[in-house]
Amino acid sequence: MKVKPLLIPLKPIKKVTHTKAILLRARIVFLSVVFFFGVVIWKIVHLQFIEADKWRHLAKVAQLEYRPILATRGNIYADDGALLATSLPFYRVALDPVLASDLCFKTGIDPLSQALSDFYKTYPSDYYKKLIIDARARKRRYLLLDQRCITYEEKKMMSRWPIFNQGRFKGGVIFEAQYERYNPFKELARRTIGMHREAHGYGLEYSFNQALKGVDGKALYQKVVGGKKGVDEKTFYQKVVGGNWKKVPEGTVIPPIHGCDLVTTLDINLQDVAQSSLLTVLEQTDAQNGCAIVMEVATGAIKAMANLSRTESGKYIEAYNYAIGHQGSVEPGSIFKLASMLALLEETRWPLTKPIDTGQGMIRFYNRWMKDVKKGGYGLLTLQEVFEKSSNVGISMAIHETFGAAPQKFIHYMEQLGIHQPLGIELVGEGKPYMVTPKSKMWSGVALPWLSIGYNLQVTPLQMLVLYNAVANNGKMVKPMFVQHVQSSHGIIKSFPTTVLKEKICSDETLHKLKVMLEGTVEKGLAQRIKHGFYKIAGKTGTAQKLVNRRYTDHHLTSFAGYFPADRPYYSCIIVVDDPQGATFRFGSEVPAPIFKDIVDRIAGKDLQARKPINGSVGPYPTLLSNVGNTHELRFLYQCLHLPLPKPIDDLAPNWGTMQISPTGVTFQPCHNPSPKEVPYVLHMKLRDALFLLEEHGLKVTVVGNIHGAVSKQSKVIDNHITILLK
Repeated sequence: MKVKPLLIPLKPIKKVTHTKAILLRARIVFLSVVFFFGVVIWKIVHLQFIEADKWRHLAKVAQLEYRPILATRGNIYADDGALLATSLPFYRVALDPVLASDLCFKTGIDPLSQALSDFYKTYPSDYYKKLIIDARARKRRYLLLDQRCITYEEKKMMSRWPIFNQGRFKGGVIFEAQYERYNPFKELARRTIGMHREAHGYGLEYSFNQALKGVDGKALYQKVVGGKKGVDEKTFYQKVVGGNWKKVPEGTVIPPIHGCDLVTTLDINLQDVAQSSLLTVLEQTDAQNGCAIVMEVATGAIKAMANLSRTESGKYIEAYNYAIGHQGSVEPGSIFKLASMLALLEETRWPLTKPIDTGQGMIRFYNRWMKDVKKGGYGLLTLQEVFEKSSNVGISMAIHETFGAAPQKFIHYMEQLGIHQPLGIELVGEGKPYMVTPKSKMWSGVALPWLSIGYNLQVTPLQMLVLYNAVANNGKMVKPMFVQHVQSSHGIIKSFPTTVLKEKICSDETLHKLKVMLEGTVEKGLAQRIKHGFYKIAGKTGTAQKLVNRRYTDHHLTSFAGYFPADRPYYSCIIVVDDPQGATFRFGSEVPAPIFKDIVDRIAGKDLQARKPINGSVGPYPTLLSNVGNTHELRFLYQCLHLPLPKPIDDLAPNWGTMQISPTGVTFQPCHNPSPKEVPYVLHMKLRDALFLLEEHGLKVTVVGNIHGAVSKQSKVIDNHITILLK
C-alpha cells in the first residue's frame, strides 16, 4: 500500500524592503534638524529681544576698567627752600580726528601734517596726513601721533598749530601728562638726593619713598579698540592706538593724594663749594674717587655731601655715595688716632707734656715692624707732639703699654664711641663697620698696635666725622641728620629733631687735651700748610695704605677731618681722597687738607655766622676792613652784607669813596672826583678801579707789584705815562 506524503501548506513570509528603512531614518533626521533650527531661531529671538539689554551691558563692561591715577610725587627742598628735586610734566600727543569741523580739517590737515613731520622727524608729512584722514574716515576717537614725550614749552608751541589751536573739544588735540623726575642742580648732591625705581633706588628719594610717592587714585577708563586693514594688531596698537585707555568722562573718579615734600638740611651753596673744591683736587691728582662732608656741629645737620668717582673717560661724576656706603667703609688710617688718644687719656690721665721716645722711628711688635714716615724717626717727643706729627711708633707704643695686657679694655672704649655699629642714619645703604677684637679669629699680638693707628677696622667717613664733631661739640655726640621735616600743603607732618647719641664721650679734662692736640696739628704739626691767617682750624691728617688681595700696596687713602673755627666750632668737615697719583700726593696733608682749607675759605665768605677773627675783636666782622671803590659797587656790597648805608653813600654821590667797617660802626669817606685835567688819586684802590680812573683820563699805566694788592704808590705823570705800585 502506498503511503502518500503529508503536505503542510506554508503561510507566505512578509518581506520588509530596505527602502522603507531608509525613509524612516530620513524622517527622524529631518525632524531633528527642524527641531535644532527651531531652537536656534528661538535662541536668537530670545537674545535679540528678551536679553538684549543684559548682553549690551556686559559687552560694554568688558571694555571698562578702573585704572590708577598716579599721585604727584613730592618735592625735595634745600634748607633755604631751593628746589632740589621735583616732578615735571611731559606730554604725549594724541588726536581725536572726528571732532574738527569739515572746514577746519580741510584747511588744516596739510600744514598740521607738515608740522608733525618737521617736529618729530620720524615720518614724512604724507604719512601723518594719511594716518589722520584714515582715522577720521573710520571714526576713530583716539589716535596717538608719536610715542615721544614733549615738554611744557613744546606743548605751548603745538597748541598754536592748525586744528590743534581749536583746543580739546573743537580740534580734538589730547595732551596726556606724563610726570618725570627732574633735578634742577644736576650733579650737585645727586647721590644724596637719590633716585627711586620700582625694585631699587638710593638716597632721599628711595629712603623717603613712602612719604614722597603719595597715594594713587583711580578712574574709569574704556579701552580703545579697532583694526586697520593691512596692519597687524601689534603694529596697530603701537602706531595708531598705542594700547591706550581713554577716560570715561562720566565715570567714577577717586582723586589721588599727592606726595609730601621733604625739607632737607642741605645748603646748596655749601654743596657747591664742597663739590667744586673736591673736583678741582681730584682732577689735579687723577685720584680714583673722593668724598667731602660738611656738618653743622651743634645739630648734626648735613649741610653738604659730595661724592665723586672717576669714569673710564676720566670724567668725575656722582656715581656712588662713598661717604656713607659699603664701598666707603675702609681702614681710616691716622685720623683714627683721635679715638686711640681719647682712650689713652681717659685711662691714664697723662699730661700732654709726657715724654715718649720714638727712637729712630721703628719698633718691633712680635714679628712685625712699626715705622714712622720720617726717615730716622722723631726721637724724643711729648705726647702732644706724637699726635701733631702723627707718629705711628709713639701712638702704638703708648697704647701697647697701657692696654697690651688687657686689649678688651681698649675695645670697650671704642664701643663706647659707637665705632662698632652703624649710626642708623635716615639714608638707606649705610655701610656696616668692622673691627678686629680679641674675640675675632683675626686677632693676634700685633692687632692692637695696628688698630691704634687706624688699621684692622673699617668705618665710613661719616662715622669718623661724627667723632670729630663730638669733640667740637664739647663732648656731645649727635646723630647726622639729612631731613628737617616732612610737609604737605596742610603744614608740617613730621619733624626730625637733633638726636643725641651720647651726652659725653669723655671727661672735660680729656676733651680739653684733644682740642689742644687737634689745634696744634694745624698750627705746628703736619697740617701747617693749611694754617689760616684769620680763622683757627682744628683737625688731623690721615694716610692709610690700601689693602688689595690681603696685601698692603703702595696705593693710599688720604684724609683730613676737623672743625672750624677752632675756638667756636660751627662746622665740622671730613675729606677723603682715594689713591691720588704722584709722589707728592701720598699724604693727607698734601691732598685732602688743602681741600678742607679751600672749603673753609669759601664757606667763610658765604656764611658770616661762622666768621670770628682770631685777633680778639668782637662781632662777625674784622676790626678794620677798608676798601676804596665806586660808590655804586660799594652800595651793592653793603646790601649783600646787610649793613646800614651811611651818608652820603645812600645818596649815591659822589662816584668814588672809601668804606671802613670797624667795631664802632661803619663810615664812608667820599673821594675827590678829579676834573678832566687833574690826575686821579688812586692810592688804596684795587688795580681794576685804578686802571679805570687813570685810563679814563687818557693816561698810559705801568703796573708794578702784586696785581691782587692795593695801590700803595703812584708816580708823577711823565709824557702821559704813570706808574703805580701795588702791595
